[in-house]
Order: sequence, then C-alpha cells, then structure tokens
Amino acid sequence: MQTGESPTASSGKLASNSVGIAHIVFFVVAAAAPLTAVVGATPPAFAFGNGAGVPGAFVLAGILYLIFSVGYTAMSRHITGAGAFYTYIANGIGKPAGVAGAFIALLTYSAVQIAVYGLIGVFTNGAMAALGLDLPWWVWSFVVLVIVHLAGQRNIAFSGAILGVCMLAEMLILLLLDIGIILHGGGPEGMTASAFMPSTVFTPGLGVSLVFVVGSFIGFEATAIFGEEAHRPEITIPRATYVSVLLIAVFYAFSTWAIVQYYGPSKIQETANGALNTLYFDAASTVIGPWAAHAMNILLITSLFACILSFHNTLNRYFFALGREGLAFKVLGKVHEIHGSPHVAGMLQSGIAAFFLAAFAITGQDPFAVVFSYMSALAVLGILSVQALVSIAIIMFFRKDNKGYGPWRTTIAPLLALVGLAGAIVLVISNLGLLAGASNIVVDSFPVLVVVVGVIGAFFALSIKKASPERYAALGRVFAD
Repeated sequence: MQTGESPTASSGKLASNSVGIAHIVFFVVAAAAPLTAVVGATPPAFAFGNGAGVPGAFVLAGILYLIFSVGYTAMSRHITGAGAFYTYIANGIGKPAGVAGAFIALLTYSAVQIAVYGLIGVFTNGAMAALGLDLPWWVWSFVVLVIVHLAGQRNIAFSGAILGVCMLAEMLILLLLDIGIILHGGGPEGMTASAFMPSTVFTPGLGVSLVFVVGSFIGFEATAIFGEEAHRPEITIPRATYVSVLLIAVFYAFSTWAIVQYYGPSKIQETANGALNTLYFDAASTVIGPWAAHAMNILLITSLFACILSFHNTLNRYFFALGREGLAFKVLGKVHEIHGSPHVAGMLQSGIAAFFLAAFAITGQDPFAVVFSYMSALAVLGILSVQALVSIAIIMFFRKDNKGYGPWRTTIAPLLALVGLAGAIVLVISNLGLLAGASNIVVDSFPVLVVVVGVIGAFFALSIKKASPERYAALGRVFAD
C-alpha cells in the first residue's frame, strides 16, 4: 500500500513480520559496538582491573546475562510490545514501577546515544582533519544525527541491513587480528589458557574489570523491543536473545584472550597501562600490517554509527509505546503510513539528542572526557538498575501463574540474575569515578539521579491513576497475554 493510511498506521501498531532473528541480532550486537567495546573499553579493564583475567571476566558476565535471559525469554512469550522493559515491569511488579522503569530506560538509552554522538564526532574529526577538512567535533556529530534520523524513519529492516554490514566489517577486522596472533604462535610467552583460570580471573581487580565488561553488554536486552515487528516473536525473540548474548560473550572473550597472548599474560597489565589508546592498533600494525590500523580507525567510525542507529531505533520504540498508552503525547504513537515505523517518536528523540549535543557544544565541553565518559557511566548505572527491576518483575509475574514453567525459569534463574545485577550495581557505584574518568559532584550524583528519575516516573503513573482510572488500567496491557 503506497498511498492512504495502512492498517498498521490506523491501528497504532508497528509493522509486523518485518524482521527475523538475523536482523534483531544485528541490532543487538551493533548496539554493543564490538570494535568500540574491545578497542575502547578493554584496555582500561586490563590496566586497572584483573589484567590477564579480563577474558574470564567476559565469560562471567556472559553467564550472568544468560541466566538473566532464562526468565526474560520465558516472559517474552507472554508479554510483547515496543515498550519491552516498561511492559515487563508493569505486568510483573505493577504499573508505577513499570513507568519508573520506562523513565530510567529513556534516561539510559538517551545517555548512551549522546555519549556515542560525542565519540563519533571526535573520531570523524580526526579522520577528516587528516584529509584536510578540519571542522569542530560537533559538526560531524550533527551530520551523523541527520543520517541516523533519516535511516530510522524507514522500515526496521532497512536499518537492520545497514547494521548487518557495519557489524560484520568491524568483527572481521578483529577476527583477522585474533587469527593473525594465533598463527604467529602468540607472543613472547607463547599460547596459554591461563586467562580463563580461576587463579587469574578471581583477583582483587576483578570488580574493576567487571565495571567495564558489564557495560559492553548494554543493548542485548533490546531483543524484546522488536517483538511487535518480529516474525513469530514467541520463537524469534528468545532465540535472538540467546544468540546475541552468546555471540557478544564469546567474541569479546576470544578477542581479549588473543591480545593477552600477543603481549603475554604477565605483561598485558603493564603494557595496557602505557597504551590505553593504542593497545590494539599497535598489535594490528605489527601482526597484519599498517593498513590494518588505518582500517580499524575507519571501522571504529562505522561501529559507532551502527551503535547510534541501533539505540535510535530502540528509543523510538520506547517513545512510541509511551505515546500509544497515553504516558506521553499520543501523536508519538503514530506510525509511518508506508514504512510502518514510529516516525513521530523518531523526530522527538532526534530533537532531544540535538538539544543536548548543542548544549555540550555551546558550553565547550570536551567530547571525550565529558560527553562520552560521563554519559557512558550514567548509562551503565541506569541499565543495570532497569535489568534488576526486570528480574524482580519476572519472579512476581510467574508467581501469579507459572504458565507451565518449572521453578528454574520462573524463580531460581531470575533470583540469581538479580543477585548478580545488584552486585554489579554496587561495583559500578564504587568505581563510578574510574568509569566516568573523573570524580566530582556531577558524577557522584548519578546514582541519585537514576533513583529520582524512577521516583518521578512512579508518581507520574499514580497521578494518571487519580486523574484517569481507565487510562491507568490500560497501562502495560496493550499486548499482554
């Protein structure tokens, strides 16, 4: 249907059967930004954390999120909708908690997106300056914002195709480096599996490493957000979730293990401390050739672009869900007549990102030390908080009716995930200054900010209950089983 209003547009529902497992995995892994996470996040984990045990830390984080996925995917078979976490929490804990989770999720994903806009501005500025076009970082950030916005207005499969190309390219360059290291027989200490040994992993620096490692998994939970647009969501979403978590965990663990082999388990911590920005580039230049380091620089930009596009689509669907249920302007719940995309929600959230980027640019904030570092720290804290709420929601949801599942899926696994996530929150708060790159009143206030945003969301839901009981009763139930 090319003209007029489609059934999708009139019903306020996103285009169904638009994406399969591959598209969703592309979105999730692209959001995790493999190249950016490995090249950018693991050097400080090596330097300030448990050194050679970082690959093992990725395995531990992967196990935590696989356990989280047990209850998460079980619930996804009965609760679908673009609101994902919001819908889960509302149906498990209650509507006020659901809206609180939605507000924290919006804060989290907005922070991630703004952080990456700042970082892509820095890298693009460096690449273009080398070609003789030296413009401020924020110019490139806004150019990317326009491109991402236009892509987000299209059908979800369009973005999925772009993300697939970007993801495969960035993973390919890292795999070339990993395989090259293996073919060279490792480094001065040869090849060893000590990076996964308990004696190497469980050292005093493990907590610091986990702060960076857990942050590298941000976005995997977005699988459920595409439930309305997925083909056979009851099968597609669980499979996409497990595939995504396994792919991220295995790939990160393998890549960090390879770099440990190159520098040597006994030298990796010291080396990383002196080469936080060049650890992987130096190895790529030696193992593959100088061209690889240049290619890695270019692919870092495409990696960041893919990350932004993925979170852009995630945020669009959160705003769409809130608009459709009357928690925000109802116009946000409209979908494009042709593409079936939440295009109005996309306009709002692109406008929000543009506002904050402009504010950072006008006030002269450093795009890396402030925009990226601060916003990343806030995002990690926010997403862990929402995931903890979801774990509680899963337990409470299945207490009403176990839907035929055993205690492992309905209680034990979600409870284990909750304990692990709570521990991760404590670690992040304890190391917030390290994660943000600074310790000041702004950074120190992030835990309070997350709580305040959640409380505002809960009170907002209660105000709706008082003013419009019918609208309150419908919250979180649009696509509930």
